Amino acid sequence: MRAPAPTALLLTAALLAGLAGLTACGGGDDGSAAPTAPPDIAATPRDQVREGGTVRWAVDSAPATLNAFQADSDATTDRIAAAVLPALFTLDRAGRPQRNPDYLRSAEVVRHEPAQVVVYRLNPEAVWSDGRPLGVADFRAQWQALNGRDRAFWTARNAGYDRVARVEPGRDAHEIRVTFGTPYADWRSLFTPLYPRSATGGADAFNDVTRRTLKATAGPFTLRTRDARKRTVTLVRDPRWWGDRARLDRLVLTAVPRERRVAALAGGKLDIAGIGRPEVEDIRTSVKRRDASAAALRRIDVRRSLAPAYTQLALNGAEGPLADERVRRAVARAIDRSALAESVLKPLELPAAPPGSHLRLAGQPGYEDNSSALGGQDPAAAQAMLADAGWRTIEAGAGHKDAGNEDARNEDEGKRDNGPGGDGTDEETGERAAEKAGERALPGNAHVLHKDGVPLTLEFVLPEERGTGQLRAVAERITQMLTAVGIRAEIEEVAGEKFFREHVASGDFDLALYSWPATAFPATDARPVFAKPRPAPDGSLTVEQNYTGVGTDRIDQLFEQAAAELDESVARELMSRADARIWAAAGAIPLYQRPELVAVRPGVVNAGAFGFATPRYQDVGFRR
Repeated sequence: MRAPAPTALLLTAALLAGLAGLTACGGGDDGSAAPTAPPDIAATPRDQVREGGTVRWAVDSAPATLNAFQADSDATTDRIAAAVLPALFTLDRAGRPQRNPDYLRSAEVVRHEPAQVVVYRLNPEAVWSDGRPLGVADFRAQWQALNGRDRAFWTARNAGYDRVARVEPGRDAHEIRVTFGTPYADWRSLFTPLYPRSATGGADAFNDVTRRTLKATAGPFTLRTRDARKRTVTLVRDPRWWGDRARLDRLVLTAVPRERRVAALAGGKLDIAGIGRPEVEDIRTSVKRRDASAAALRRIDVRRSLAPAYTQLALNGAEGPLADERVRRAVARAIDRSALAESVLKPLELPAAPPGSHLRLAGQPGYEDNSSALGGQDPAAAQAMLADAGWRTIEAGAGHKDAGNEDARNEDEGKRDNGPGGDGTDEETGERAAEKAGERALPGNAHVLHKDGVPLTLEFVLPEERGTGQLRAVAERITQMLTAVGIRAEIEEVAGEKFFREHVASGDFDLALYSWPATAFPATDARPVFAKPRPAPDGSLTVEQNYTGVGTDRIDQLFEQAAAELDESVARELMSRADARIWAAAGAIPLYQRPELVAVRPGVVNAGAFGFATPRYQDVGFRR
């Protein structure tokens, strides 16, 4: 029985939202050599943006909570927080953290020994909407709420905050000193978003009040209303905002199903909406039509970039045939990732090279292609691995016949490599075995392998909902590639709302396609995704977000070392080594980076497909 940690729910929205839209990348130590796509937002100088107006922005759902640190927060929660609350660090187009001068004059590590100390120097003009300056009380309250020591606070994550020993005032009211009990490389990820003390200073406020409202904000916008019936959240320009004045009067976030968004844009009911490939095709088709109903569609602009997320093939290594690492590696080696990426991405005119890393994406500092630790597509090698694992073909009237060659397997016994892959299979000897027996054992690629009379059949689970047709097409191509090496994958489509909770998180699958967000802080944010599952006191298995069940002690050690390493070059090397071992373990196979597809009405500027970059909501508006 699996017992996913509460933090699993934080990523549910990002995981499921990633299924409708799709993209990809390649290698290079600093990410610069890999194909990337820049943000596509119709970037426009502020003096060319009209003052006033309302932008209506489609979101996937009305927010269940306004507290981004609760388990049921979602992408809408994060968007509201980004517009109304302090972000001490924002991300640039390459996903690099940058000090936000609206809130910080400086922030730096001033001491490493005997303890790491970070000093934040706040912008003296920064105040909450109730007039109170940002200060140490806000930092201390958020740390105490999120450090995990007081179970009265229902927080979904405490990574980083649990390493802090003290939060103290500095030389004056605008300086804060944070002392760490354990070194923390990702300290820039903390206190963003920063909530006011009124939201985090007590368990009742944190658990309940902040779900519904924010008593104080500190951003270019502030929260005006939440309308449950209309499923809208209205943000208005904050008159106390000290930075660049928001160009818009209002920003209205409206929950609209994806299948209704193009019509809402054409009808003037929305201005910005994330869409998927089906909606892109609808808009493209309208260009060729001459009737009046298509005229409004032809004016819609589709902006596109690479999203900070990738779609992967997950292999459940906790039980069944895929518990054998040789079978997992065989599945991975049977798949042509480049062909899959091209099938999804070329029609969208986006880069179509598969990701080479689980931890960073193309263009990010430290990106490195470590996929060679597993190897590229090689059906012969895949067949040899399956033969070594004991999987055989059954031919009509011929009884059991070994899928590999018994003599070849005996010949290779003892020549196994216990390197990073740990699969016990030497690639060269595997290829020789496949040359001897592979094609003969699988005439016409028509036979399914068996072991102890049981066929090698894998349950391939997909969500069934609009916008996942492309995902189904990818899955069907994968099943064809697996059939070629003797593996039968049976696709089962399940209701979208059940896909994650009842199948992925509970371990009820062999194969599944879903997405993970990339991050600027992989040592912290990606650790639970690849952490080795551990037995819980009640006998269940705690998997955190590692739904494949595949992990090693060494991978965990490398993550821990990187999280505590303040030398960025050393930390990147540790992450690269961890990534190579993740590839070798063959629990998750990145297929393509997702695209970010955003449809906007004419005249909307400084908004669209942001990629890694943090939006500047004060610059969003309409062209003069």
